[in-house]
Amino acid sequence: MLVEFLLLFIVYFVAKVHHPEAFQSGPDKLLTLAGVTITMLLLTSGYCMVKAVHAIRQDASPTALRWVVLAFLLGCGYPLVKFFEIRWNIAHGVDGQAGVFYTVYYYLTLNHLVHVFWGLLGLAWVALRTGRGIYSSRDYSGLEAAAVYWHTTDVIWLVIFPFFYILR
Repeated sequence: MLVEFLLLFIVYFVAKVHHPEAFQSGPDKLLTLAGVTITMLLLTSGYCMVKAVHAIRQDASPTALRWVVLAFLLGCGYPLVKFFEIRWNIAHGVDGQAGVFYTVYYYLTLNHLVHVFWGLLGLAWVALRTGRGIYSSRDYSGLEAAAVYWHTTDVIWLVIFPFFYILR
C-alpha cells in the first residue's frame, strides 16, 4: 500500500509541476469541510483502535470490543462523507473532466477510499474475533495488525488532505 501511494504522490507532484495553475486554483472548488470531517473521523477512529489494543493488553475484551466497534462506526463515516462530497462536487461541476487537478484528486482520494473499505472489513473481522474472545493479552496480533493498517490509512490521508484541500 505504501509503495502504491508513493507512486500516486509522484504522479501528483509531476502533474503539479506541469500544471501549476490548475493546482493553484483547484482547492478553491473543493468542499474543505468534507476534508476536515474525514480527517477528524479517521483520527478519532484511529484513537479508538489505540484504546482497543490497550484494552486487550489488559485482558479487557468487552472494552476492546466496544473500542473496535466505535472505530468501525467512525470509519464508516468516511465513505458516507465522501459520497455526499462527490455529489456536491458533481453538482458544482467538479468531476474528473474538470481538469488535471480534479482527475488526480479523484484518482488519489477514491484509491484511498478503496483502502479504507479494506480497513473497514478488517475492523469488522477483528470485532467478530474480539467478541468471540479469540484475542487476549497473550495473543492479540490480529487486532494489532488491523490497528496498524488502520493507522496507515490515517497517515496516508494526512498527506492527501493538505495536498488537495489546503496547499496551493
